[in-house]
Amino acid sequence: MMQALAQRWKNWKQPSLMRRLLLAQMGVVALLWTMAIALLLYDSYEDPELLKFDKIFQSVIAIAKNTADQPDKQQETLAAFEAALLETMGDGDAASDTSPVLQVWQGDKLIYRSTAAVPVILNTVPNRVETVKAGNREWRARTLASPTSDVRVMLAEPSVWRLTVTVMYRGYYLLPLVISLPFLVFPAWLSVRLALRPWRRVSQETAERGPADLTPLSYAPPHKELQPLVQSINSLLQRVRDSTSRERSLIADAAHELRTPLAAMRVNVEALKEQSTDEQQRELMGNLLRSNDRAARLVGQLLQLMRSDAVSDNALPVMLSLDALVQDRLAMIEGLASARNVELELVSEDRVPVLGERESLVSMIDNLINNAIKYSPPGSTVVVHVAREGTQALLTVADEGPGIPPALRERVFDRFFRNPDQNQSGSGLGLAIVKSVVDRHGGEVALGETANGGLLATVRLPLAMADTPQPMLCS
Repeated sequence: MMQALAQRWKNWKQPSLMRRLLLAQMGVVALLWTMAIALLLYDSYEDPELLKFDKIFQSVIAIAKNTADQPDKQQETLAAFEAALLETMGDGDAASDTSPVLQVWQGDKLIYRSTAAVPVILNTVPNRVETVKAGNREWRARTLASPTSDVRVMLAEPSVWRLTVTVMYRGYYLLPLVISLPFLVFPAWLSVRLALRPWRRVSQETAERGPADLTPLSYAPPHKELQPLVQSINSLLQRVRDSTSRERSLIADAAHELRTPLAAMRVNVEALKEQSTDEQQRELMGNLLRSNDRAARLVGQLLQLMRSDAVSDNALPVMLSLDALVQDRLAMIEGLASARNVELELVSEDRVPVLGERESLVSMIDNLINNAIKYSPPGSTVVVHVAREGTQALLTVADEGPGIPPALRERVFDRFFRNPDQNQSGSGLGLAIVKSVVDRHGGEVALGETANGGLLATVRLPLAMADTPQPMLCS
C-alpha cells in the first residue's frame, strides 16, 4: 500500500505537460474572474449608479414632507422605503458593511438614519458625488436638498476598499471559483487531450521505431506548431543516417583493403616457416599464423556485419527454404568441425520456408554454427534443429560448451563484447551479426542453456506461407 502511494506521489511530482496546460487554463479563468470583480468594484467606485438616481432622493423628500407632522409614521415609512430599496439591490440587511446608508435631515435635525453604527455623513458640495470620511471609513456620498422645503437627503455607499474587503471576507470572490473550477477541469482536460492528439501521433510513431530505422517520419502534421518539431526530427534522422552510412563505408573499405596484406603476410610467414629448421622460430611463426587467422576472421566478420547492415531498404526478400539453407551451410562447415573433432547433427523438418535475404541468412547461420563448434570440447556434438512452430520458423543450435552466464546473455549481442571468463579467442562480432540479421528479418533471437550446461541459441523468423506477400526487409 505504501509502495503504491509512493509511486503515485512520484508520478504526480513528475512534470506533466497535460497538468501544466490544465493549471494554465484554470489560472486564466481565475485571472478573468479577478479582473471582472476588480472592474466591477472600480466601476462602483468611480460611477456609483445608485447615487445617480434622482427619483430615489425625490421619493425620500416627498415621504419626509408628507409625514412631517406624524414622526412615527414618518420613521415607519422611511424604514419601509429603505427596506424595499435594499431588497431591490439584493441586500436585505441595512447594517451590512456593503449596504448603502440613508440619512435624512429636516432643517438642522437628523430625522432618520439607516443605522446608528454609521456616524453622520456630510457633503461639502450639494448634489455632487464625493468621497467623504466618516469615523474611520470612507464613503461615496451625495446630498440632495428639496427646492421647496428644508428637507435634505444623503445617500452613501461604502468605499471600494471596504467593498473589496467585504467581498473577500464573505466569499463572494473565492466561493464562485471553488464551485466552478471543478466543473471546468473535465472540459479543460478533454480539450487539451484532443488538442494534443497530433503530438501523441508523432510521439507514437517515434516510439515504435527500431534502433536501425532512420527513415523520415511518415506523419506530416499540418499544424504550424508541430511542423518545426517533425522537420527537426527528420533532419536529425537524415544526419544520423548519413553519418552511419559513412562509418559503414569506411569500415567496409578498410576491412576489404586489409584482406590483401593479411593474405600476403600469411603466404610469406608460411614460406618462412617451411624453410626454417629452428624449432623456436617455427613456433614463433606458428603463433604469428594464428594471430593472422584471428585478424583475417575479424576482417571477414566486419565485412559480414557491414553487408548485413547495408542491405538496401528497397530490396525485396525472396522465398528461401531454411532447412535446405542450413543443410547446405552444414556441409560447407563440416571440414572445420572435423578439424576440431566436433560432430554436427541436423534434425530438420522438410519445407520450412522464410522470406529473407540469402547472404544475410547465410552469415547468421554460419556465425551460430561456427561459435558452437569453436566453444565445444573435442568429441562433443553440435545439434542443429530446424522446425515449424505455429507461424514461425524455428532454428536452434545447441552445443556442449561452457555456455554464457544469464547476466551476460543480452550483452553478448553488443558489438565487440566478449565474456571476460572466456578463454577462446574471438572478436565479439559473431552474435552481433546474428542479432542484426534477425532484427532485419523481423525475428527474435534468444540464448539459453542446454540440459548439460551448454549454450542453446534460438532464432525465430516469420514463416512464409504460400500466399504471403513479399514485404520489404525491416530497416
